[in-house]
Amino acid sequence: MSTAPQPLSGLRVVELTHMVMGPTCGMVLADMGAEVIKLEPVEGEGTRRLLGAGAGFFPMFNRNKKSVGVDLRRPEGAEVARRLAASADVVVENFKPGALKKYGLDYASLAAVNDRLIYASHKGFLPGPYEHRTALDEVVQMMGGLAYMTGRPGDPLRAGTSVNDIMGGLFGAIGVLGALIQRGISGRGMEVQSALYENNVFLMGQHMLQYAMTGRHPAPMPARDNPWAVYDVFTVKDGEQIFLAAVSDAQWGLMCDALGLDDLKADPALATNNDRVRVRPQLLATLRERLAHRGAAELADLFEKAGLPYAPIRRPEDLFDDPHLLATGGLADVVVPDGDKAGQTVKTTLFPITMDGQRLPVRLQPPPLGAHTAELLAGLGYDAQHIERLRQEKLVS
Repeated sequence: MSTAPQPLSGLRVVELTHMVMGPTCGMVLADMGAEVIKLEPVEGEGTRRLLGAGAGFFPMFNRNKKSVGVDLRRPEGAEVARRLAASADVVVENFKPGALKKYGLDYASLAAVNDRLIYASHKGFLPGPYEHRTALDEVVQMMGGLAYMTGRPGDPLRAGTSVNDIMGGLFGAIGVLGALIQRGISGRGMEVQSALYENNVFLMGQHMLQYAMTGRHPAPMPARDNPWAVYDVFTVKDGEQIFLAAVSDAQWGLMCDALGLDDLKADPALATNNDRVRVRPQLLATLRERLAHRGAAELADLFEKAGLPYAPIRRPEDLFDDPHLLATGGLADVVVPDGDKAGQTVKTTLFPITMDGQRLPVRLQPPPLGAHTAELLAGLGYDAQHIERLRQEKLVS
């Protein structure tokens, strides 16, 4: 049994979410000990059935939660949801603006019953001219500059993970934690909003300020004006690739010593980082030629011993065998709740923090649809006969 801290133990969160952004917020709160109740459609949240790149969404972002299936479109189902929400400290949602008002599940309706409620909304855009647009991670990456900065010139490319969805959920959770502290002072809750577009623009802030400070348009990362001469991916023996870097004059000297590049170390035209940046194309061509016959493992060993930055080029599946993650408990078992692998155990990544020196564990497996319906409705005063009738009428699952 884990003894990791659960700072949010005793906090009840009702989550009306789908896909990645809202579920990420709920997962963070759940990992820190909150009781998180996921309200799903009676047929289950759509990510339970996704294929391809979405196949891991549900088991990744819905651990440590309880599941209740509810048909919000029917009055008695919406009443179940309202009663659960009324019992909550926090409601998390990521529906379109105004979509929950017709069910009495918007902030104004719920706060009128419980002024201590914290209501975390996750949207495509914060209130303003864009707020009714349909947003996706890819949409805001394109319009918010991230795809431009990630791809080669003329070839915008989305980042290789759901970066805005995940970080938008993290920012929502940060807002909830701040609101909880404020509630402890004032006794009142509040609405917190997080949005994909604003999250993406926040990520672009460093490039926006770069332009403001220099007057020069930031180039996409593959073509950027690199401030360091040696900071690149090298293709070496047998077609393997490795990232190597030397970002200071001291590191340049260490790298030359480790690789036996005495002539380059002694060249006065390469004495400082800025000198090397001025001739970066020629220097990289020389390094590529000299490293082409050396293996990636050999180079990694030399850079490791010299204390220099380096990285093998890995695929996501390689991380399951990463010795650091295995040694530090960064991966944990979860049981898949749906699909062809339902009931099988796979590894998942844990929230990337420690508390009191411990990782926050998987306490509850990603829940099968409606696994906690009877338990939670009984806690609201529904008797067994009533719960069974609701199930038979497909008002709950």
